[in-house]
Amino acid sequence: MGTAGRSVRESLLDAAASLLVERGYRGVRMRDVAAAAGVSRQTVYNEFGDKWGLAQAVVIRDNERYLDGVDAALSAHDDLYSAVTAAVMYTLETSADDQLKKAVLTGAGGDELLPLLTTQAEPVLFTASARIAEHALRHWPDLDRDALTEIADAAVRLTMSHLMLPSGPPERFAHFVARMVTRYVTAT
Repeated sequence: MGTAGRSVRESLLDAAASLLVERGYRGVRMRDVAAAAGVSRQTVYNEFGDKWGLAQAVVIRDNERYLDGVDAALSAHDDLYSAVTAAVMYTLETSADDQLKKAVLTGAGGDELLPLLTTQAEPVLFTASARIAEHALRHWPDLDRDALTEIADAAVRLTMSHLMLPSGPPERFAHFVARMVTRYVTAT
């Protein structure tokens, strides 16, 4: 079961993420996830309900890790423009090398996971937007909360769209988003 410092849940999520990248959603079987984590198949079902619940949990955990990186990128800058540029660049650079996101976005092994980052992305989008807005408000408390919440949501959605269908070089896009965010919050 869980190894020193790792819970059964984390072991299952690690196994599932690896198998999703290797085989795609269609190729993943709950029994294979269980075997890779050293637990019974029933343990996987008890923890996640079904394969879709497991896939959602993998994507949500991946999103939390990504948001930790965004927090670090935002924290490394004193001005909002530079912070947003760095956060968008971090997103684009890490997503380019993220095998799980590639599997989800490209439909490798079937496009069943694509809704987790598009039409059924509420947990990912809302969490990202809220966490980014809260981070920014802690560092720049004079910003208008409502305006920042609105523009953070728009920036996250726009960046996700860019990941799926890039509209130009990453640096140019990152500066565009930074201009959009800073102009919006200073105009309100």
